[in-house]
Order: sequence, then C-alpha cells, then structure tokens
Amino acid sequence: MMETALLRFCVSFSGHPHHKKIAAHHRANGEILGGYEDECSAKVLSRRSVLATVSGISLVSSTSLTFPGEGLAVVKQGLLAGRVPGLSEPDDEGWRTYRRPDEKSGGHGVGWSPIIPYAFSVPQDWNEVPVSIADLGGTEIDLRFASPKEGRLSVIVAPVLRFADNLGDNVKIENIGTPAKVINAFGPEVIGENVEGKVLSSNVAEHEGRLYYQFELEPPHVLITATAAGNRLYLFSVTGNGLQWKRYYKYLKKIATSFRVV
Repeated sequence: MMETALLRFCVSFSGHPHHKKIAAHHRANGEILGGYEDECSAKVLSRRSVLATVSGISLVSSTSLTFPGEGLAVVKQGLLAGRVPGLSEPDDEGWRTYRRPDEKSGGHGVGWSPIIPYAFSVPQDWNEVPVSIADLGGTEIDLRFASPKEGRLSVIVAPVLRFADNLGDNVKIENIGTPAKVINAFGPEVIGENVEGKVLSSNVAEHEGRLYYQFELEPPHVLITATAAGNRLYLFSVTGNGLQWKRYYKYLKKIATSFRVV
C-alpha cells in the first residue's frame, strides 16, 4: 500500500502547478535555460542522436530498458540517502582524497545495479555541495564539490543502457568509442552545448588496466575525465571561472587527473 501511495504521489507531483513554479523560478534566476521539460527532452534526444551518427552504437529507449545484475563487480550498496562524508584527512601537502562510500545510495532509481566506487583528490578547502536537478547532467549527477576560491567539480554516473543495449555488464570506455567519439557524444552533458571546435587537447591514460580519456575544453574552461566500469559511464569534470582558471589551473589539472574508479 505504501509503495502504491508513493507512486501516486510522484505521478501527481510531476504535473503539480508548484512544480512548474519551481522551474519558472530557476529560469528567472538564470539557473537553467528554456523550459524544464523541454531541456530534459532535448538533452536526451541530443545525446542519442549524436551517438547514433557519431559512434554508430545501437540505442534503446528508456521505456524498453532491462536492468542487468551486478556483473563482475559486486559492490555493497545500502540505502543511506543524501550526502555522505567520504573525505580522508589532509596529507602533508594539504590534499584530501574522496572515496564514494559503499553505503551511499545510488540516486538513479530502483532497479539500477550498484555504482562501483570512485575516488579523487582535492585541496583541503574543497567540500561537497548539494546536487540540483537543474544542474547540467540532471539526475545523473552523483556528486558535486566546490571551493569558493578555486573552482568546482561534478561526477556524472550514467547507466550505459541509456545509450546502447549491446555493451554488456563489464563495459570499458574503449567499447563505447574512441576519445573523439566519446567527447562529441557526452561533452554536451557537461557544458550544455556542442563541443565542436572547443577541444583544446585530449589524452589517454591507463591506470591498473583501465583507460581514462582526458580532455581540456575552452570555452568554457573545463577539464573532463571519462571512463567506464561495470555498466556505468563516468564523467568527471573540473571547472572554474576565468580568474580561477588562470590562478589555479595547476590545482584544477591535478584534481582532474586524479580521478579513478576503485
């Protein structure tokens, strides 16, 4: 009975006038562009059309998805919702390592397999900040961090079945495509626009047998690290305004290249 009531509540809320007022409020404050529903629809269509034309991967609609098991990576995942501390104590240089807690809930809906943890390093004054569905990446943003002085970052964790149905449960980034195909298909998830002509550099790094595609885009100033594990695609982006980019580029670059799936 409780599950039925919750379902009815969610359905009714999506069409509630207050929901529309929230979207309008965001528009008025410049947090999103265009209608909330239009933006979400355009984002899905854009991603699928790019993959279909650029990477040649067969796509499936979200209504026909099936959810695989845990695959090769068995991860403990509890039901603890919200933000969970995962930061280490500062090292000798004042940097801390964040590791996604095993107990942190997935946030991508019932039925998705557990998220394989990831880790990265940040200076001591960086902290976790709330995730909003108005952010670029929407509900697929798993984490955000920021420093008022130096910049901000986000982690998008997207089920690969949103993009293709033939990649299996132990996906590697090279199975999804080349660096050029990946950044063209998924770069708009991060910057909100086509990346053509904005990619300053790309690199492929390997750590413990896993490939990481690393990109620098401008404008806007952003560093993106992409990889895949289990049945998830990970997009780690680090950015800052013009002044932050100029003063703290070295730090931002170090953060971007520290990302690992563990």
